[in-house]
Amino acid sequence: MPVNTIKFQEIKEELSISNTVLVAVSKTKPVEDIQALYELGQRDFGENYVQELVDKQALLPKDIRWHFIGHLQSNKVKYIAPFVYLIHGVDSLKLLQEINKQALKNNRIIDCLLQMHIAEEETKFGLDQSEIEAIQLVLPQLNNIQILGFMGMASFSEDMDKVKREFLHLKSQFDLFKIWAEQNPMNATNKGISILSMGMSGDYQLAIDCGSNMVRIGSLLFGARSYPT
Repeated sequence: MPVNTIKFQEIKEELSISNTVLVAVSKTKPVEDIQALYELGQRDFGENYVQELVDKQALLPKDIRWHFIGHLQSNKVKYIAPFVYLIHGVDSLKLLQEINKQALKNNRIIDCLLQMHIAEEETKFGLDQSEIEAIQLVLPQLNNIQILGFMGMASFSEDMDKVKREFLHLKSQFDLFKIWAEQNPMNATNKGISILSMGMSGDYQLAIDCGSNMVRIGSLLFGARSYPT
């Protein structure tokens, strides 16, 4: 299926009203589809798999801002550390420390979002409040990362009231963390807390209503994903 350019323009216009950043989720999609959106002005693309991201980054324009939005294993950070723009799914202190280590090796400061567990589904990754607090204690020593905000994934559910509760919970935690960050210098490089990444193709409008300023949209732009057998 070709890229839905009409839907892309509609979404971009819609998001411009609230100044919300669109991350086009391009996992499993060919480089031709990414190039098509790139030529329409899209620069932020999200990938879930390290090898796929590395392969695409080598083939596509170098001014693309690559977002890693999937579950990231610590032993694979080194492959994306030279170029990744923003890592959304930091779901453990161990992972954050490895990102800092690899950023130092590459003479970079890597921007990150902390992924909070907000869904009732146990399969979703993410930090709980005690893990957030443990990270807060060590942030002053991690000078090659910047925490810019939070990311979360709501339950995969048609119950929009439940999804809304989960989004509002994440927004409240984001606000508390932002207040904490303003009162406690995180490290020598941090710019402050500004990004709340929540909302996907099926719920991005609700997420924006609940305070999101970055949404991750794939199927509305690229069509249904096809996975190799």
